[in-house]
Amino acid sequence: MTRLFDRGDEPASPVPAPGADDRSDAPAPTRRNWAGLAVLSLSLAMIVLDGTIVGVALPTIIHDIDLDLTDAQWVNSLYAVILAALLLSTGSLADRTGRRRMVILGIVVFVAGSLLAAAADSAAPLLVARAVQAVGAAFIMPATLSSVNATFRGRYRAAAFGVWGAVISGAAAVGPLLGGALTQWASWHWIFLVNLPVGVVLVVLVMLTVPETRGVRTRPGTDVDGALLSAIAFGALVFAVIEGPDLGWWKPEADLSMFGLTWPASAPISAVPVALAVFVVALVLFILWERHREKVRRSALLDLSLFSLRTFSWGNLTAGTVAIGEFALLFVLPLYLVNVLEMEIIGAGLVLAAMAFGAFLSGASARHLAARFGSPGTVLIGLGLEVVGVVVLALVITATTPGWLVALPLVLYGLGLGLASAQLTGTVLRDVPVRISGQGSAAQSTARQIGSALGTAVSGTALSISLMITLPRALEAAGLAGEPADHLADATRQSAGSSISALRGAGDSGPLGDDTQAALDALQVGFADASRWSMLVAAAFLALGFLGAVRLRRASTTPAVTQEADA
Repeated sequence: MTRLFDRGDEPASPVPAPGADDRSDAPAPTRRNWAGLAVLSLSLAMIVLDGTIVGVALPTIIHDIDLDLTDAQWVNSLYAVILAALLLSTGSLADRTGRRRMVILGIVVFVAGSLLAAAADSAAPLLVARAVQAVGAAFIMPATLSSVNATFRGRYRAAAFGVWGAVISGAAAVGPLLGGALTQWASWHWIFLVNLPVGVVLVVLVMLTVPETRGVRTRPGTDVDGALLSAIAFGALVFAVIEGPDLGWWKPEADLSMFGLTWPASAPISAVPVALAVFVVALVLFILWERHREKVRRSALLDLSLFSLRTFSWGNLTAGTVAIGEFALLFVLPLYLVNVLEMEIIGAGLVLAAMAFGAFLSGASARHLAARFGSPGTVLIGLGLEVVGVVVLALVITATTPGWLVALPLVLYGLGLGLASAQLTGTVLRDVPVRISGQGSAAQSTARQIGSALGTAVSGTALSISLMITLPRALEAAGLAGEPADHLADATRQSAGSSISALRGAGDSGPLGDDTQAALDALQVGFADASRWSMLVAAAFLALGFLGAVRLRRASTTPAVTQEADA
């Protein structure tokens, strides 16, 4: 193949020491390195784009293929759960087999999953397709991040992560608009089909611009047991949070049917606490197993010595907590905009684009703030803006709030998101040795994906519980009570609000007759109140993330302490 760049296009030499990003003598990246950074950022941006597109189209998907609230949660959460379960394995695999190779494989699998999702006509095939997409994304995510981490060191690293954050924020800005336009003017199936041409172009660009990098493998074996234990732990946790409101947190309230087996409502205990117990046991076994692998000098899925790095441990805790708050917001807000404010999908996309627009602006300038306040200080500023933005958003949410008023605090929130996102990533990986940057990147991505899965689950749970309270109260205030009102409230909760649109379309000819408008007004008020509580839950997790970032900033001012294992 013809060389596209001048001499010196090999990857920058890794610097296998903690704190290498502080070195001023790190080798300068080449033009090919910078071009590769852009392509790797675009590869990850495809995943981000898919997430924001699906979010804004979710109300339409719910109505079109008859999803209930739990199905809707799983459309987002299954994707995140499988990502979280696989990232540690794929990060280690990328270190061994080559990171560029993993990116290409991931794009191919992700595109295949997108085609399956576009053809889905019910909940089951859509969830299967999302699972395939997640497998592809799991190949892409740690491989791209560890490639950047291995290639850009010293003073060039802040600039690299600034470009990284700006490109991803730009994808987030395009997502709601593109998703709204495709859903309204074509169909929701096209939000997945758009990945086909994007994927083809990215495969070609990766092959042309991204140099192959690998970690050093000096230990034998493949940690299959660790991968299984991590998958069981994370899957059980998210299952419990999502299914809790319907199955019952302790006493069974409904049958659970899965894989041909049924957990009956007559059982002495719900499946939810059992799932939580499975999570705890599997997590403990995973930690013990990883320590055992280290003791017998076999390759491990996760080098636990990484957590002796205070920036790594506090950074991952902060990233996971913040992700819960961020994805809690993204799940509920489109449902509120479409079902309560009666917006078309393109209108909801425009409102959400205000959030991503702010992220794009601040993401591009985050490195300048980082030069003045440091990366941890920039993270604190960003998370502070996120908390304020979500609290203000919760205060302005009503059944009649104009869209522009919803968009204003989202711009503030987006400014904080852009500042915190890229700088948090760089801070978490600051002291990670290059030889295990794949593991470090995968662990960081895993923390975020667990947070995103829990964010959707927690938000859906908060919304469901709140709707149980706010809908009956609003209907009673409107003079509607009894069994018909109870049935209406339950149908609204189970359908994630899509029954409001159906009732609106039926008009006075519907089953409620002359009471239809009063019922609609009451349901919109109740759903808006429940959305407000969900926003406050999101703000609480972001505030916890802010406190974690305070500790992260303190940790970043002390010298890194780590033990270089003979990996």
